[in-house]
Amino acid sequence: MKKKILFTGGGSAGHVTVNLALIPRFLKDDWDIHYIGSENGIERQLIEPVKGVTYHHVATGKLRRYFDWNNFKDPFKVIKGVGEAFSIIKREKPSVIFSKGGFVSVPVVIAGKMNGVPVIIHESDLTPGLANKVAIPFASKVCTTFPETVNHLPENKAEYIGAVVRD
Repeated sequence: MKKKILFTGGGSAGHVTVNLALIPRFLKDDWDIHYIGSENGIERQLIEPVKGVTYHHVATGKLRRYFDWNNFKDPFKVIKGVGEAFSIIKREKPSVIFSKGGFVSVPVVIAGKMNGVPVIIHESDLTPGLANKVAIPFASKVCTTFPETVNHLPENKAEYIGAVVRD
C-alpha cells in the first residue's frame, strides 16, 4: 500500500511555495499526494495543475486582528471547514499531514488531530503567524526556519530544521 501525505497551506503564495518545493520529492518516492486548500485561493491556482496531486477544497474564514464585520461570520466558516476536512481526512487516511500555514490550514490541522493523524507544521517566520498560533496545539511537531523561533514554541514540539528548498 502506498504511503499517503496530505499537504495544506494557503492564503498567499508564500504558504504554498514550500509545499511546491516538497511535492516533487514525494512524487519521486511514489507517495499518494493530496492537498487541502480553499475553493478560490491562490493555492488552488498553484496546486491543481501539478500532476499527481489530488486537490480538495474546504470552507475557511480569514483570521483578522482588526475589527471587521466578517469576524462575526468567519468562525462559522472555520467550523464548517473543520467538518469538511474531517470527512476528507477520514476518507483518504493520510499517514501524515504537512501544514505550511495560512488561514486555510487551521481547519485541516484541527481535523487531522481529530482523526489521529500526525500533523507537522512548518513555520517560516521568526515568530509564528496567527494561523499557526491557533494550529500549534493540534500539531505533533513544529519545524522552524530560524533557530530562534523555537523559543516561541512549546519545547516538546519545536524543531529547528532550516529553510525548505528544492534539491
